[in-house]
Amino acid sequence: MQSFWQQVLRTDVSGMPLEWIDYQDATKLYYTEQVAYSCGELLYIVHGGVNAKTGSHSKIEVNSIIATYGSNNSLHDSYVPPLNNQTLFKRDAHLCMYCGERFGRRDLSRDHVTPISQGGEDTWQNVVTACKRCNNQKANYTPERAGMQLLAVPFVPTHAEYIYLQGRKVMADQMKFLLAHFPRTSPLHERLRKFS
Repeated sequence: MQSFWQQVLRTDVSGMPLEWIDYQDATKLYYTEQVAYSCGELLYIVHGGVNAKTGSHSKIEVNSIIATYGSNNSLHDSYVPPLNNQTLFKRDAHLCMYCGERFGRRDLSRDHVTPISQGGEDTWQNVVTACKRCNNQKANYTPERAGMQLLAVPFVPTHAEYIYLQGRKVMADQMKFLLAHFPRTSPLHERLRKFS
């Protein structure tokens, strides 16, 4: 059994990843009969009260992946997840996209490939992870003008990739499930092979 901070992956009934939820939300979904099916590892057994008439104890078993009824039609091809440093740094495997070194979160920064002062935007396609030293060295220039090579092309994560990027501690069965939903050409496949 896992500790109560382990996240549960919630999907729609077709298996499309939707979000991470805690064990309390998962328990509510089981209790209100909104869970169509579950798979993955058994994470928790939540014990309820005692039936006064029969003396039996109620319990709900919560798995690592649960599919709920309904679907989310807003997850179409033009979905763009919100941009934040935590998921950006995880997208880039905590690597500086200029020097190639791996850093802790506090030593990383968000670099705009085309600086905002030159018309660049604060979007997934224009930002990469950079160590603070490289970001300062690049300053207010494009990589070409700064004489620095960009090691990977920035990309917009799909919804399934973004769910992975948001996960705190993704279990092996959850990771396998999410990987099946990543595009075959996703740069995350190689980054996960190299740095997991």
